[in-house]
Amino acid sequence: MATRTPRRSAPASLPAKPVSRAAARQARDNQEALRADQRFDYSAIVDRPPLKVPRGVRLIVWPVVNIEEWEITRPMPRQYSSPPGGQSIVPDVQNWGWHEYGMRVGIWRIIDAFRRHRIRPTMSINARVCETRPRVAQAALEAGWEFMAHTYVQMPIHQVEDQRAMIRQSVDVLRRFTGRTPTGWLGPGRGQTPATLDYVAEAGFKWFGDWVMDEQPFDVQTKHGPILSIPYSVELNDIQIMVSSLHESDGMLKRARDAFDTLHRESKHGVRILSFGVHPYISGAAHRIRYFDAMLAYMRKHPGVVFWQGETIHDWYRDATR
Repeated sequence: MATRTPRRSAPASLPAKPVSRAAARQARDNQEALRADQRFDYSAIVDRPPLKVPRGVRLIVWPVVNIEEWEITRPMPRQYSSPPGGQSIVPDVQNWGWHEYGMRVGIWRIIDAFRRHRIRPTMSINARVCETRPRVAQAALEAGWEFMAHTYVQMPIHQVEDQRAMIRQSVDVLRRFTGRTPTGWLGPGRGQTPATLDYVAEAGFKWFGDWVMDEQPFDVQTKHGPILSIPYSVELNDIQIMVSSLHESDGMLKRARDAFDTLHRESKHGVRILSFGVHPYISGAAHRIRYFDAMLAYMRKHPGVVFWQGETIHDWYRDATR
């Protein structure tokens, strides 16, 4: 007589993690929010009337330095050293150390380069840097850099359970450190959920830099009134050029110079904004800093070029479009 194999019982399922009230509200907000393409009207740049600018100005350069908090207890926001077997690991000391080099070494080269060319950039900063690396934040403050809120720590905004609370926390930390409330916002990796801009406007921000779809500012509708999109760049960014595309050390200099020449020529018919983004652990590396310095020098020597911070661009545009 055959022996029956006892049937195994199905493993007990783990209880579902309860959804917090904030997460449930955020889910509803995302369902009800306008899509990004519903927040503004299409506008061809060749159809717009020229914007008024101060006498002698034709091209606005918006330099952005990204200062981030990479928590070693999380997966790293990006990787340069591939993990063994392609499996992401925590702690990822290899890539965490790559970023930490920027906070210990690279940032000081970036600060020196901007000081040498008398340029005060916008700094997109994770607010927690003010708590963990106050030496870096203080140096930027003393150099006159603008503090643009960039969440609390570097992580996908889609994983933030309560964006409202995170935005409030970021604002509070930056306000205590700098003595003033930030007016501009940049999401991590320029990321947004459908409701993010509603939360950003609700918190009192006047402008944001997540979008790369123009060369002039434009208004974006939210539940709390319009907020200004200041055009940022994904292609004039050292992550895209150096890390994603693995160009030579002078790759950003060449690309920025070509873009600058085009916009400087076109700006005879109407002002343009050229923006670029850099990170201390990339552009501040010893083999790249000379080319970063040369990029600033090239832009600086042309007539009609100004280097403005985000709030200055916002205030100019509001005056120009009254």
